[in-house]
Amino acid sequence: MRAVIMAGGQGTRLQPLTRRMPKPMLQLLDRPMMEYVVELLAAHEIRDITITVCYLAAHIRSHFGDGSKWGVRIDYQEEVRPLGTAGGIKPLRAHVGGTFLVMSGDGLTDFDLTKAISVHQKRRAPVTILLKQVACPLGYGVVTTDEEGQITQFIEKPKTFIQGKAYWINTGIYILEPEILDYVPDDRPFDFGKDLFPMLLKTGVPLYGYAADGYWSDVGTLQQYYQSQIDMLQGKVRINLPAEVQVPVELVQS
Repeated sequence: MRAVIMAGGQGTRLQPLTRRMPKPMLQLLDRPMMEYVVELLAAHEIRDITITVCYLAAHIRSHFGDGSKWGVRIDYQEEVRPLGTAGGIKPLRAHVGGTFLVMSGDGLTDFDLTKAISVHQKRRAPVTILLKQVACPLGYGVVTTDEEGQITQFIEKPKTFIQGKAYWINTGIYILEPEILDYVPDDRPFDFGKDLFPMLLKTGVPLYGYAADGYWSDVGTLQQYYQSQIDMLQGKVRINLPAEVQVPVELVQS
């Protein structure tokens, strides 16, 4: 299986940190945040990786190279201009081959990708969106599913929410079949959450949600950038930490 890591955004909400560095290359403790994404993919035996790049792409290319340092094979898809999350992946239609995984290069998670892929394949679904439950959905895509896990409604970044209610949100991690890219127009900005998924729902293409267990953080704001590192130090995410800040095993398990 191939994974596509989206790493082309400018990270405007993380300025001034992103003025001279692309967001996926910002440090989370001792290494760039996208390194944790690559390590997670390798841990789940996903070793063919394409990284979509645009903003300050040279920083990403020079750090990750061909991926051999992490036991993976990395190639790059460069956008001359930003084409959105789905538009930037459309040129890979002939390259992905079969079922493929899409992740953001600027998130932090320890989701069990192997289990999610297995559920996707058993359902024979064209699209599976990994979901996380939160109390405040502002800034995210909110998803409603039926008893079988099929998505019945997709609301991109709602303006209001109800206190005390739990919401399932789109984590930006997708398991897709290649033919889904046929719905993405050529050479114009087009997003998964804002454009593609609502369109697929209207046309009757079945979309499925997968309630993922584990830690997930959208490292999109300065507050979340620092909070994610506190979570790492407190053992809330299962990752390889530098020796000097290793979390005791009993704390991670609890």
